[in-house]
Order: sequence, then structure tokens, then C-alpha cells
Amino acid sequence: MAKSFKSAIAFGLVYIPVDLYSCVKSKDIGFNMLYKKTGERIHYKKTCQGCPALINNEDIIKGYQYEKGKYVTLSQAELEKIKTEKEKSITIDCFVNLKEIDPIYFEKSYYLVPQGAEKAFALLLKALESQKKVGIAKTVLGEKENVVALRSENGNLLLSTLHFYDEIQECPAKNIDIKIDKTELDLAQKIIENMSKKFVPSAYKDEYRERLMSAIETKINGKKIVGEKTQAKPSNVLNLLDALKKSVKQTQTNKNKKKSKQKIVKMQKRA
Repeated sequence: MAKSFKSAIAFGLVYIPVDLYSCVKSKDIGFNMLYKKTGERIHYKKTCQGCPALINNEDIIKGYQYEKGKYVTLSQAELEKIKTEKEKSITIDCFVNLKEIDPIYFEKSYYLVPQGAEKAFALLLKALESQKKVGIAKTVLGEKENVVALRSENGNLLLSTLHFYDEIQECPAKNIDIKIDKTELDLAQKIIENMSKKFVPSAYKDEYRERLMSAIETKINGKKIVGEKTQAKPSNVLNLLDALKKSVKQTQTNKNKKKSKQKIVKMQKRA
């Protein structure tokens, strides 16, 4: 697992050097762009007007366009100079309850691994776990300042970057002010009750990715891709009340089948 960033946690007067490792590994299937007529790969050449035919990466610098066609450049050394000591570390500002953070703010998560000060690291982890609190801080990762949340999860210390308040956009949907019929609400609540269960992340797999890889293997072997069977579309229901009633009946049937299956499995285990 490749290290993403190097930093340190500042907890009161305690200083804990840490490395950050991304919690998530992308499994996206990458496609190259090919020329349709020859099947050759498309290449993107770095050049500019008045430049040599090709430009090497070491000859490229970063520039900010402050007026059309006018740029100010900043070197990596200059970018480092504008960072304060506080921004170079993860200085905890306060502690909050996790439920106070709307999930819309969460961006990306990292595992924190101590690079020395292991006892202080373990102490912070245990304290967060026992208090059921999340540490809030601000730090610069790469070239972007982030609000971050430190939390304990299954014996690990995690850091999640959060979106800033002014980055969250308002919902474009207008306020829905419709009077809800009690009968319809009761039925909707019953559907939710029938479909409620514990969330098990491992139960959800990327089935489209599996089918895509299968299609790629099929093409490699020179065979024709056969489309998936089209599922019958649900029939139109005349009104919302009928749809709710049928949904309650369907979800209740599925719930009963699941209970029966679980009961059979338990009896088989006892036998």
C-alpha cells in the first residue's frame, strides 16, 4: 500500500508523527482511447504555441491566470513558504459527536499510522473510542487546505477530509409542501419496516464491473457478446395508494420468505 501523505497530529502539547494511507483502492476498469480506423492508441503531446515540438515534465511549471492570457507562476518552494507550521501538522481544534457531522461533508478517508510516539497514538485512539468523539482539525494535504475529522473505527485511527461549508451547494429542488394522507404514510412506513435490516457492506458487489470484465474476456476469445436478458418492466399502477398497498404485500412476502430461510438454516446448524 503506497503512502499518500506524511504529517503529524498535534493533540494539546502532544505531537504524533503519522503517515496517511488511503482507505479506498479504486477498481475502475481503465480504457485507452484508440483511433477507430487503425486501432492505434491516441497520444497526448505536451506543447504550446512557440514551444519546441515536445515539452518534458521538468520544463513545466504551475501558473495562475489572473487575467486572460496573463499568468503568475509559483514554484514548489514558494508554495511551501506560505504554509504555516500549524498547517503542516494536523492540529486538533475541538472534539464533536460524529452524528453532528452531516455525511454530505465527508470527502475521502485515510488510515493513520504512527511513525514514533506509538504510546501517545494508542492513547488518543483509546480516548476517542471511549468518549465517542471525533477530533476536528485543519491541515494542508498536498496543495489544498482541508477540514479533517479524526475518529476511531474498529481499532484504527482514521482521518476523513471534509468539504468546506461554502463548497456545499443548495438543493435545486423546491420546497415540497404537500399534505400527506395518514393512510398513505402508514403504508410507506410499513414498507420501510418490511425492508429494514442491518447494513452489511460485503453484501454489495460491483456486478457491472464483473459483467464488463466477462465481456472483455469474451471479446479477447473472439466470441460475440450476448446481451443480458431484459427484465419485465413493472406494470403501471393507477394511483399511489394502490402502489403502496401492493408494495406492502410484496415486501411482507419477501420478509416472511427470508425469516423462513433463516429458521431453516438455524435448524440445520443445530442438527
